[in-house]
Amino acid sequence: MQQLFRQLPSVDKLLKQPQAVDFIQQFGHQAVVEQLRKLVERARQHIQQHQVLPDFLADETALFAELSLQLTQLQQVQLRPVFNLTGTVLHTNLGRGLWSEAAMQAATCAMQNNVALEFDIDEGRRSHRDLYISELVAKITGAEAACVVNNNAAAVLLMLATFAKDKEVIVSRGELVEIGGAFRIPDIMLQAGCKLVEVGTTNRTHLKDYRNAINENTAFLMKVHTSNYHIEGFTSSVLEEELVALGKEFGLPVISDLGSGSLTDMASLGLPAEPMVQQKVAAGVDLVSFSGDKLLGGPQAGIIVGKKVWIDELQAHPLKRVLRCDKVILSALEATLRQYLLPEKLSETLPTLNLLTQSVDLLKIRAEELKEVLGKRLNSRYILQVEPSLAQIGSGALPTEKLPSVAVTIESEKQSDLLALEQRFKQLPTPIIGRFADKKFWLDLRSVAQFEPLIEMLSFNTPLFSKEGQGEIWKK
Repeated sequence: MQQLFRQLPSVDKLLKQPQAVDFIQQFGHQAVVEQLRKLVERARQHIQQHQVLPDFLADETALFAELSLQLTQLQQVQLRPVFNLTGTVLHTNLGRGLWSEAAMQAATCAMQNNVALEFDIDEGRRSHRDLYISELVAKITGAEAACVVNNNAAAVLLMLATFAKDKEVIVSRGELVEIGGAFRIPDIMLQAGCKLVEVGTTNRTHLKDYRNAINENTAFLMKVHTSNYHIEGFTSSVLEEELVALGKEFGLPVISDLGSGSLTDMASLGLPAEPMVQQKVAAGVDLVSFSGDKLLGGPQAGIIVGKKVWIDELQAHPLKRVLRCDKVILSALEATLRQYLLPEKLSETLPTLNLLTQSVDLLKIRAEELKEVLGKRLNSRYILQVEPSLAQIGSGALPTEKLPSVAVTIESEKQSDLLALEQRFKQLPTPIIGRFADKKFWLDLRSVAQFEPLIEMLSFNTPLFSKEGQGEIWKK
């Protein structure tokens, strides 16, 4: 073993080699030295465990090839793209919706240039960074003004902290939601310094329940859209219009956490109906909050719309600066919202709505193509079929509603074969993420946005793995 250790190269000697000099020019001296030392240490550990030199020390070519790989990986972003074939279009764990071309162009422009973020060009003086969004949202929703923060949870926190600190907020017991990441309405109220007053029961709440809970310390009447669950059967809830009338009677504002925040009539697109922001504004709700990266189809943001007098107070609160968005997000959000000025084109311009409105016939064609390509790559122990599937919108929108879809299903006699295949899909240059159901692995076509690149990656001429991995699952 000592003889093997003596064969380990000297870092100083390697640094004088022409390949190392080139790498130093490209990556810098510090990075090259650090990676060479790590390679030598890896080799030392390999010798201790296996009593042989590692493959990358077979010759200098192999060594510098490994060094090149390690140096390149230093600059590779680990937040990798994936192909979403789960059937959940707005998959929170996979980054929710995709940006439109207009949003990407606007964001890129903001990245590369100074922009009039807080500057009124016409007046030549300081302005507010939400100004353009506010004017645009007002035009789309009918609200007087808008405030933008980094997500809808932040929007709810800002509203409560601004108007309800040390006061009470009345909410129906059936609307005390919890969403992904342990976001709970009661916890947000605690952080905002206000007291939650629950009224009604889980399944039934009446207007008199709100009325009986009002006192001199009440700050808000609050509605929360139960976007990620649905109660059926013997139920009753209070409409916003009724709460607004009650609020006016007692001089209390009404706020609504709408969650997904649709700005278009989903039913007109052939999709299940979802409450619209415009409807809540028209009902007289004082403040409505919603997300930017769900049904709206834009970047992550929390948008609050409503009466200007209330919005102005939100803008002046110290938390607003903590929760505000940068120029890139605001540019992308504005570009997304401008698509709503051409409502008949939304399913073409917004990727989220495009995916949701794809025809089943198109999905069948794509599924057959995917099946054919996979059939050329997978070995004979995998059985492929094209089957009807049920997709979903995701991110808490319409949780009980399913969308007709089509999937390629993969079966095998052994569950271990499917688990191995799932792991190999995750090891692809761009990982494929599907779902398990009914002892099959499902690749649902409703949620995949980049279909042609998916087919190209799986094409027979594309190398998928190193040689040692091919024989187990893939045809040689």
